[in-house]
Amino acid sequence: MLSIAKQHKGFVSEVIYCVPKSQSAFGLAYYSSECEVDFCGHGTIACMYSLIKEAPDLLKQKEIKIYTNKKGVLTVINEVETQDAVYITAPIPKFIGSEINTGKIAKSMALNVNQISTAHPIEIIDAGLRTLIIPIVALNDEISIFPNEMILKNFCLECELDIVLIYSLETANPHNIAHTRVFAPKFGYLEDPATGSGNSAFGYYMLKHDMWKGTPAIIEQGGVDRVFNSVNLLYRDNNILFGGKATTRIKGTYYL
Repeated sequence: MLSIAKQHKGFVSEVIYCVPKSQSAFGLAYYSSECEVDFCGHGTIACMYSLIKEAPDLLKQKEIKIYTNKKGVLTVINEVETQDAVYITAPIPKFIGSEINTGKIAKSMALNVNQISTAHPIEIIDAGLRTLIIPIVALNDEISIFPNEMILKNFCLECELDIVLIYSLETANPHNIAHTRVFAPKFGYLEDPATGSGNSAFGYYMLKHDMWKGTPAIIEQGGVDRVFNSVNLLYRDNNILFGGKATTRIKGTYYL
């Protein structure tokens, strides 16, 4: 699996392996070009959305179980016919806190310390991936940050982080509740264009700090170099659900 993922370095962020377990359950494994990944939210959305769209039997099912190697059993909520989207229950969060020096964070991210907001804390939350969450004062600063990949990778390895999420409560679209960006150099690439696990961690962060009430919301994601993606969030039965849809770019058969 890792060998195949290495062949796709620079072309995709992660490779998702999907194995049927029953008519309504699948086993999923996630690999970047560097290693097995504990959980990949956007990959899960892409995989399950495309499976459901193409299989009439799955399209009729409201819930589908997925068995992950690292994060246990999760549920896929099928809203393809009503919202053209699927929702995934995020793994149970771990609130880790953070004692990492702000100056060290700023240096690793190619930031000025005064660009980091003090209105809310810097915090580590694991909702699938161990995520460092950093508030940024202004949207223009947040979308223009491009850290050095190797410097940030060394920082993540030293601090035992999977990904780094920066956010601004200022948004390009006034209907969205926040703007995020997610950096993942540990996995062999600088930036993730759309992130389920990172935005789930951010959702739990917003709930904890009374920044969001859990009603259906959209987070926009991406830097100034790309069209912003949208990630749907909602809070139901004490769980964050993240959702979206996928676009098929290439379809074919992979021969080993």
